[in-house]
Amino acid sequence: MNSQLLVLASTSVYRSELLKRLQIPFVTAAPNVDETPLPGESARATSLRLAQQKAVVVAKAYPDALIIGSDQVALLDGQQLGKPLDHHNAVVQLSKMRGKTTCFFTALTLLNSSTGNMQSEVAENFVTLRDLCDAEIESYLRKEQPYHCAGSAKSEGLGIGLMSSMRGDDPNALVGLPLILLVDMLRRENVRLF
Repeated sequence: MNSQLLVLASTSVYRSELLKRLQIPFVTAAPNVDETPLPGESARATSLRLAQQKAVVVAKAYPDALIIGSDQVALLDGQQLGKPLDHHNAVVQLSKMRGKTTCFFTALTLLNSSTGNMQSEVAENFVTLRDLCDAEIESYLRKEQPYHCAGSAKSEGLGIGLMSSMRGDDPNALVGLPLILLVDMLRRENVRLF
């Protein structure tokens, strides 16, 4: 059994709460990376690059650890949607998304900083929003304030009421951390849950 320290390269409370479900001790570290997409970069490529970059940056402070990096990018009509960060931007995002399907790319990287072994994959989830009126969008945002969530809605909270359908690789990925992929990666590093 691998006894290396597990480090989540994120300060996201959502990712931390998800990782706690696996009942493995871990610490968190802020990756401090610029999350701006590169010119011409696809949403999938952006999420993957940022997940890897977060793991690599944090690995510098943890030379003998398993580092988890993750990033999520939403794609609607060919346009990347990031975190809205404020009410106005969230209204704009949800207004564009209503009645449409958005693809959420959630990339995951597990980096063994002592061996340099890096595993990376991307989980895809497709979310269709109801054809919401402006008052519904406004009411939802005032109640939940999901300003640090790509796509401006929390499927694990009241945001589920905005959605008419969800399909994809892993419902946890939509919240921010693909646990199914992570368990596979941890097993390849000889970390067992049971």
